This record gives sequence, structure tokens and C-alpha cells, in this order.
Amino acid sequence: MIDEFAKDNVRGRLRRDREGLLWKLDGLSEYDARRPLTATGTNLLGLVKHMATVEARYFGEVFHRPSPEPLCRWQDSDGSDLWATEDETRDQIVAFYRRAWEHSDATIDALPLDAPGHVPWWPEPHSDTNLFAVMIHVLGESIRHAGHADILRETLDGRTGLRAELEKQIDAEARAAHCAKIEQAARSAAPVEARRQPHVP
Repeated sequence: MIDEFAKDNVRGRLRRDREGLLWKLDGLSEYDARRPLTATGTNLLGLVKHMATVEARYFGEVFHRPSPEPLCRWQDSDGSDLWATEDETRDQIVAFYRRAWEHSDATIDALPLDAPGHVPWWPEPHSDTNLFAVMIHVLGESIRHAGHADILRETLDGRTGLRAELEKQIDAEARAAHCAKIEQAARSAAPVEARRQPHVP
């Protein structure tokens, strides 16, 4: 009974974050969905592509249930799972992510939480694991990248929220006042910090 509760709970949170990540693409132009928004090239559509690959690998080959999708090997990866080429459409990448979900959910349904798995790209002795540990790992990856997507989307157009039904109307004036208050606190703290630094002659 506890195992089923744990499985359903973790899977429910994973599904929530999957939908949330996809929602961050809603209403964006092709350019804004794809363009690099950090110094390392992080972009929204690339995060979706990456998470599709993560799910396909972890819930696939780790449990001898390989994904029907062709995937690059981790050790040969050139980072191509983190961005979309001009030949890849948004619809193709989103569809790949949804197929990866189906494959993942089928693995989760088919196996008990203590089902053994082997992650060849993890160092020994941690490479031998089980379904529950992999579910927690993938949930952690999903949360991490959903957080990245939150910041990227907010940077683009100010849109925030975990999912569509939780989105709030943007009050630009209130946001500006809030940011000004934080900025003032940061500026006020800077001289205090300087005064606390030990004097070195």
C-alpha cells in the first residue's frame, strides 16, 4: 500500500512538472522558444528536448526497456540534446517528449518500486539502483529544469506561474515597485557589508 502511494505521488508530481515545462513554450515565437538566454546557451525548447532524452534513457535502457526513439549515447553527446536545430520543429520535439512520457509511465506501471536497474553512466558503486531511486532522480531533474524554464520565460515576457491555471495577471507597476524595494535593500546592505570587512593595512 505504501509502495503504491509513493509511486502514485512521485508520478503525479512528475506529470505536473512535464505539463508545466511545456506550458512555458505557449505563445512564444519560434525565435524566442529556441534562442539562447544564458551565457551557456540555455533555451526553452532545448530544455524540453533534454528532458525527453532524460526520461527516454532513465526509464528505458536502465530497466532493459529501450526507447523506440533513436538516442545519442551519453558519452558521445555534444550537447545536441540541449538545443533545437533548424531542421527540428517545435511540434516534433514536443511530440518526442510526450512519447517519452508514455514510455516512462509504461515502465513505472510495469515494475515494482524495488525493480533493479543499472545506470551505466553513473559511477560505481551507485550504478546499480532501482525504480524508486530513478523516479526520484528524474523528478529532481524535472524540477530543476522547470525552474530554469520559469526564469527564462519570466525574462522573456514576464510570464510566471507553475502552470496555466495558476498564472496571475501581470501588474507591471506592482512588480516594478517590488523590484525597487529589493534593489534598495541590496544597495543599503552593500555599505554595511563593506564596514564589516576586516581592515588589512
